[in-house]
Amino acid sequence: MTIKTEFLRSVEWVGRSIKLLDQTKLPLTVEYIYLLTIEDVWESIHSLKVRGAPAIGITAAFGLALWAKSYDGLNMEEFLKRLKKQRYYLSSSRPTAVNLFWALDRMVASVEGVKTVIEAKGTLLSEAFSIQKEDEEICKRIGEYGIELFKDGDTILTHCNAGGIATAKYGTALAPFYIGKEKGVSLSVYATETRPLLQGGRLTVWELQNAGVDVTLITDNMVAHTIQTKNVQAIIVGADRVAANGDTANKIGTLGLAILAKEYGIPFYVAAPLSTVDLDIRTGEDIPIEQRHASEVTHIYGQQIAPEGIKVFNPAFDVTPSKYITAIITESGVLTNKFEEELRRVKKFAN
Repeated sequence: MTIKTEFLRSVEWVGRSIKLLDQTKLPLTVEYIYLLTIEDVWESIHSLKVRGAPAIGITAAFGLALWAKSYDGLNMEEFLKRLKKQRYYLSSSRPTAVNLFWALDRMVASVEGVKTVIEAKGTLLSEAFSIQKEDEEICKRIGEYGIELFKDGDTILTHCNAGGIATAKYGTALAPFYIGKEKGVSLSVYATETRPLLQGGRLTVWELQNAGVDVTLITDNMVAHTIQTKNVQAIIVGADRVAANGDTANKIGTLGLAILAKEYGIPFYVAAPLSTVDLDIRTGEDIPIEQRHASEVTHIYGQQIAPEGIKVFNPAFDVTPSKYITAIITESGVLTNKFEEELRRVKKFAN
């Protein structure tokens, strides 16, 4: 029996604005905000109102289209000059997720040969819609490949949020759970809370619970005990950037999970669209790691929990070396060995 899964859209173009699900308010409040300027778009990405590499890229793409709609000049050369300036402005909102840069570059490239500003405005909006539609199809394919790695009754652990609200639909790491639900494959999920911003506790369990998936919330420091005592068969996570050799940047805490998976002899899977693969970066050592404000660690929902003036180290991501990764699940299939060779091959055909 096939079950249709309902999804909330995290990013939508509505008229002359972007309708955005404010992920900072979940799960207690489902609230949409409307982005009217490119400055609104920058702030929404930087403040994590929208998060998840594909959703960030989609929002940025619509952000350039939004700026273009308000541009009132007619000189195409000047338009392109200012468009590229806005591209660099939006790219400064978050440094690690490569989908942001990929989407912005694709948007700019789409109008390089266009003759008029009016035509360019239409082209940019059309390109943003294409990026969104393609991401939905890509995530579904990732889910279809991913579900083949699991069997009915398996227990899987995941970290952070790589679900439908982090993408156009379905998600990446969560896509197999949605596809499994639609196909009648029963999977149980343990989701880490994901400190310091609790994306797992606020978003992943909320998504999966709403979809009817059997999900249990644990704190980050319960992972080893959970693997040991709850018969966890695999770990699956998303990615914000994949280096050419398969090293993967994902939410802080992912590296520890990969090491635990190796110790316990269970597969560690990374689910990521090919747009997340950055062949210009040779290894994970070259991936820029975003450092975020100390208050994310010292405060919870505005309440201070640490001593005043304490030094804080708050990297948003860590890098998992490819030696710990069992497979990378992409829209072009499951890559299981010689990651650099396979990533270059599938990227070549994808382009």
